Amino acid sequence: MDIILDKIKNLTLLNDYLTPEIIREKNVKLGLRNPDGTGVVVGITTKGLVIGYEKVYDEEKKAWLVKPAPGKLFYCGYDVEKIVDDIEKTKRFGFEEVIYLLLTGELPTIPDLDMLNGELARRRNLSKIERKIIMEEVQNENQMFALHSVISHMSRCDPRANSTDIEDVMNQCLNLIAKAPNVIASNYNAMKFYKGGDLNVTRPKPDYSTAENFLYMLNNETPDSYEAHLFDIALILHAEHGGGNNSTFTVRTVSSSGASTYMAIAAGIASLSGHLHGGANESVKMMMRDLKKHVKNWDSDKQIKSYLVKLMEKKTGDRKGKIYGFGHAVYMVSDPRAIILKRHAEQYSKMKDAYEEFLLYKKVEEIATELLSERSNKTIPANVDYYSGFIYTLMGIPMEMFTPIFAMARFAGWSAHRLEQMVQGKIIRPAYIPVKDERLEYTTLAKRK
Repeated sequence: MDIILDKIKNLTLLNDYLTPEIIREKNVKLGLRNPDGTGVVVGITTKGLVIGYEKVYDEEKKAWLVKPAPGKLFYCGYDVEKIVDDIEKTKRFGFEEVIYLLLTGELPTIPDLDMLNGELARRRNLSKIERKIIMEEVQNENQMFALHSVISHMSRCDPRANSTDIEDVMNQCLNLIAKAPNVIASNYNAMKFYKGGDLNVTRPKPDYSTAENFLYMLNNETPDSYEAHLFDIALILHAEHGGGNNSTFTVRTVSSSGASTYMAIAAGIASLSGHLHGGANESVKMMMRDLKKHVKNWDSDKQIKSYLVKLMEKKTGDRKGKIYGFGHAVYMVSDPRAIILKRHAEQYSKMKDAYEEFLLYKKVEEIATELLSERSNKTIPANVDYYSGFIYTLMGIPMEMFTPIFAMARFAGWSAHRLEQMVQGKIIRPAYIPVKDERLEYTTLAKRK
């Protein structure tokens, strides 16, 4: 068996590798990226707008050039930083407002929001069959695997699971948005029960926000008000990021084929599980854990830089040569979500007697940005994943929950994009071209050597 596996692996590596020369010759937009790093425009959306650069025309070169700009994020035309700022000032929970905004394209009035909150509260409880599905997944320690399976199997509870009627899809999306916090908290508590802990079954409270309910169901205790509001901000910042991010594009692609809501959302979960996408915040946590083992003096720039250089040279950490939590496909100067979370991380760390650790994160950010920028000859800023895991850890949330929480927030954006894709009604089908134009002569099996 090992012989055939080795042969398949070696032939795969030999025949599937693309040289930079072939990519240039064929003018292939690998990864749907243009040569200047910008994304290939393949669709249009009203949901999210991500700005990290501007294109300016160079008269001398007679060409359009990419000029890096401070990052901005808009939900349906509204600046996310202003949304968060207003929610902070009024000390209210805002994730539900963002859900309404993404689904409808408009900011809710108080009556609109009251109706949505009532609808979400009505839908949050899990049915007997849905609870049974979760208990069937208790042996699955990987919480993204468990989430993927549960969402897929929830179609068993829906008599119109395969319907693509817009009313049915809207109903399914609202159900999944409402139930996601319950599913994710229950998945984790069921897994703990399987490993010998007590079975913690906490039903959501109708008067709690999404953020409050998740923390309540996860820990079976009334959440701290400050932490619940901070968690609410994290959900807002993760809710949407345009149609081109990998998981949302996956949801749109699967939706465009006429697949069910459950299949489309499950596909988004699968995409988000990757360490280059939603799984990056877990990778940051593991990287920092390894850094603390090797860096004895957290105040030493020299020791931190030495560790990061070894990390880039694949001599330590997971030996993949990557400093996690930095860089983004669009943001070339700054990630506005990271800036907001960094501000809160500093304040929260002081409250949790963890300010020294925050300073370590801050110092690593400064040194890593410098090293990465030197290597690539462009600014590589910290992204949203760098500080989110740190904040969740201070809340007592286990690392294996980081990416499911990302998914919980993104259910809102995925649902909005699924609905928009179905209204647009065009199957997504980009083209792939062969590496070689030659036609090979077929040889019968008996004559092959």
